[in-house]
Amino acid sequence: MTSAATESIVEFRLPDAGEGLTEAEILKWHVAPGDVVEVNQTIVEIETAKAAVELPCPYAGTVRELLVPEGVVVPVGTPIITIVTTVPLAAPASASATPIVADARDQGALEGASGPASSPTPAETIVEPAREAVLVGYGVRQTGEPKRRARTSSASPHGTVTPETGPPGETVKPVRHGGLELGRIAEERLGSVDAEVLAKPPVRRLAKDLGIDLRAVDATGPAGVITRTDVERAARLASDPMAKIADAGGGDVGGEVRTPLRGVTRVMAEAMVRSAFTAPHVTEWVDVDVTRSVKLTGRLRESDDFAALRISPMLLIAVGLIRAVRRNPAINASLDTVAHEIVTKRDINLGIAAATPRGLVVPNVKRAQDLSTLELASALRALTDQARAGKTSPADMIGGTITITNVGVFGIDGGTPIINPGESAILAVGRIIKRPWVHKGKVKPRDVMELALSFDHRIIDGALGSRVLADVASFLNDPELSLTTE
Repeated sequence: MTSAATESIVEFRLPDAGEGLTEAEILKWHVAPGDVVEVNQTIVEIETAKAAVELPCPYAGTVRELLVPEGVVVPVGTPIITIVTTVPLAAPASASATPIVADARDQGALEGASGPASSPTPAETIVEPAREAVLVGYGVRQTGEPKRRARTSSASPHGTVTPETGPPGETVKPVRHGGLELGRIAEERLGSVDAEVLAKPPVRRLAKDLGIDLRAVDATGPAGVITRTDVERAARLASDPMAKIADAGGGDVGGEVRTPLRGVTRVMAEAMVRSAFTAPHVTEWVDVDVTRSVKLTGRLRESDDFAALRISPMLLIAVGLIRAVRRNPAINASLDTVAHEIVTKRDINLGIAAATPRGLVVPNVKRAQDLSTLELASALRALTDQARAGKTSPADMIGGTITITNVGVFGIDGGTPIINPGESAILAVGRIIKRPWVHKGKVKPRDVMELALSFDHRIIDGALGSRVLADVASFLNDPELSLTTE
C-alpha cells in the first residue's frame, strides 16, 4: 500500500549561507525552466558578502521558473526558483522550499500552468493566503495571492492548457510563456501581451510611474520576462546618458567608469574602515636574513611528503608565527568593547589573506597550533586553491584570530597592514631579494625579507608586539635550529 501524493509547486527561498548574512547575488544558474532536478543537485551559485557558495536543491522535480536573474542581489528569504514536485500529502513544510499551491487544480487557478487536472470541468476555487515557516530571524510570512475567487482551467493529459471560456461566444487563447501555455490568471499576473512584452503587474506599474516604455526595455528575466531591475536600469539610462557606458561594461568617456560596490569588495571596504577607525594601529618592521629558510623550503619541496603540495616560504612563515603566538599568547586576543574585557583565544585560527577575482578574502586554518608541519602545508594549499577558484566557504572565513598577508608575491618589500576585524594583529611579509648582508663577519649576498607587524595598541603594548615580531624573525633566520631547541 502506497501513501497518497500530489503534485505541487514549491518555492525555494534564498537561505542564509552562514553567520547571519542578509543578502546575496545570483552569480550563475545551473538549471533552466523545464530541467529535471534531483535532491542535493547544485542549482545555483550565489555570492554572499563573504564568499561564493553553490546551493543544492532540497526537492526533486522539474524546474518551473527562475524568479531572479543572474547578477541581481536579493535579500535572504526571497523566492528564487519554483519547482514542480510530487510530495506526500502529509509532508512537513520546509523553511526554504514552500508549497505555493496544494495540487494541480489550484496550480491552474493561480497560474493557468500546464498539469493534469483532477476535474475536467472549470471550478470556482477560493485561494487562501498560507502561513509559511521561513528562515530563523525572518518571522512568519504570508504567501500566495490575496484571498480572491479564481477560475481554474482544465488541462489536457499532455500538459497543454485547453482554451478557457470567456463571455458568451468568446474563446480566450492561452498565453505562451517559458514553453508553457498559460491561462487567463497567468495573463493577468504577467500583464497584457498586446504590446508583445511580458511583465508582472507590479513591474508594469513601476514602468508607468517612471515613464518607461516596456517595449524599449531589455528583458533579462526567464523566458523574456521584464523584471523590476530591468525597468530601474532603463530609467537610469534614460536619465543619465553616461550610465549607458558603465552599463555596457565600461569605457573612458568623461574620465570615469562606475562599478557597483557589493559582495566581497563591499564587505572588505566596510571592515577596513571599521578596523582603521576603531583600533589604534601600531606597526613595527624588521629585516630578516631568510637564506636558511629558503634552503629548507627547497629541501622540503624535494621530499616525497611535500612534493605534491607546491610549498613556498609561506609555510615556514606560518610555522614561525604560530610558534611566536604560543610563546606570547596575549597577542592572540580581541577586545570586547561592550563587556570591557580582553578575550584571549585558546586556539590559533590562522588567517591567510588572499587576493581573488572577487576581492580580498581571509580564510583561516582552524586550530593551527595542533597541526604538524605537513598537515599545515596541506591546509594552506587547500585554502589557497579554494580562494583562487572562488569557492571559499563561509565557515572558513569566520573565527580568525591572527592573520598573515603576503605582499611579497606582488614584488613589494613591505607595508602597514590593517588588522582584520575581530583580531588584534596581522603580519605582512614582503618579497625575498638578494641583499649585501654581514654574515659570519663578512659581507655576502643573502636572501632578505622584510616583516611588518600591525597590532591593536589598546590591548597590545610595544613590548608584546616587539617580542612576537622578534620571535618570528628569529625562527625564519634559522628554522631548523629553532625547532630542535624547543
